Amino acid sequence: MITIYHNPRCTKSREGLCEIENLNQSFKIRKYLDEPFSEEELKEVIKKLNIKPIELVRTKEAIWIENFKGKNLSDIEIIKAMLHYPKLIERPIVINGDKAVIARPKDKINEVL
Repeated sequence: MITIYHNPRCTKSREGLCEIENLNQSFKIRKYLDEPFSEEELKEVIKKLNIKPIELVRTKEAIWIENFKGKNLSDIEIIKAMLHYPKLIERPIVINGDKAVIARPKDKINEVL
């Protein structure tokens, strides 16, 4: 089952959702701002993405700049920041089984099909 972690207010996230809808495959939408990640879920997503936690952070977000920019944070501290401020999480994230991508651009979705 394909899952898209989606923020409907984000243009790139809406584009990713549209791409998935066009696949004619079953999928589920998780609006992660309304239904936040648990710490374990976020760690699992990062593991599936095969990235460092900082690579999932929207570092140009005002929240990041005002609170975290320039600080030497551990991976756990970065994960805690994303849990506290889910708006910092890059989107959309598309997961299919053990494969995952940050679907920017939307064509990256093909990597998990």
